[in-house]
Amino acid sequence: MRAAAAGLLCLAIPAGGAFAADDDEPAKPTVPNIYLDLRTIYATIPAGTLALGFGNTSLSAAFQALAAQRGTTLPNGLPAAKSIAIDLPLTVDVSDRVSLYGGVSGTTTDIGGGWSSFDITSWNIGVQADLYQQNGGKIPTITLQSTLTQSVPNEQGMTNSFNNILEFDYALDEDETRGWLAGVQYTTTTVASPFASIRPNTILYAGGYYQWPSNWKFTGRLAIQSFAGAQLAGRTLAESFTQPVLRLDLDRMDDNDNRLFGITAQIAWMPKPSYQLTLRTPLYAVRN
Repeated sequence: MRAAAAGLLCLAIPAGGAFAADDDEPAKPTVPNIYLDLRTIYATIPAGTLALGFGNTSLSAAFQALAAQRGTTLPNGLPAAKSIAIDLPLTVDVSDRVSLYGGVSGTTTDIGGGWSSFDITSWNIGVQADLYQQNGGKIPTITLQSTLTQSVPNEQGMTNSFNNILEFDYALDEDETRGWLAGVQYTTTTVASPFASIRPNTILYAGGYYQWPSNWKFTGRLAIQSFAGAQLAGRTLAESFTQPVLRLDLDRMDDNDNRLFGITAQIAWMPKPSYQLTLRTPLYAVRN
């Protein structure tokens, strides 16, 4: 998306079409973009913390639920973990300002005893909308993205996460191929257990992007993440911290700013570093 909005969920913008009021107006598509925004995520998670960072609510929900369900059997606290997740949100670009999405995520995790079976571990629904578009003016584009994620299965220890990203994108040229970004991500999580609690996580970030004439686009974000910690049965499940996060995105776009391929690398200190690599390979049913 021209603003490269975070979260980890950037959405294509329709630009072709069939109808126009007259020959001087750009045509608008009769059918919106429809696609599976397939994402494959590999992450390492240090001991004593949860899977946090930019926009990875499906991975976070799965690991938080696992921690809440098994925390009482881990007397030495949460071990270091590795995880592979696949997100399959079906995305519909309702207009050039609004996109809707929803789908399921599967995860396999290794917490020291080998990889678990690959299972559906969460579902999510969300919306991304441009509240204001710059269109060559002085006020930046303002984008809001909200995602509700629930872990699966629906049982004791399940989690519900509500993730909100508010981003400001100030383009430096008319074609919006380079610009500055700033924003905030705020995540709250509830646990279906009277003995567990996960406190809010906040990320403040700034960055920028540049898109070459070849339609390769690079985006970088540097952030400060503040997590208030988690508790289970009166003991600390994950310590609170305030640490930096670095995220780098490289995307291949088409001439209408639809993403064809993307790769994201993230390092989040918690306070030990957590590494995450994400491949985005959208599968289009309709691409304008």
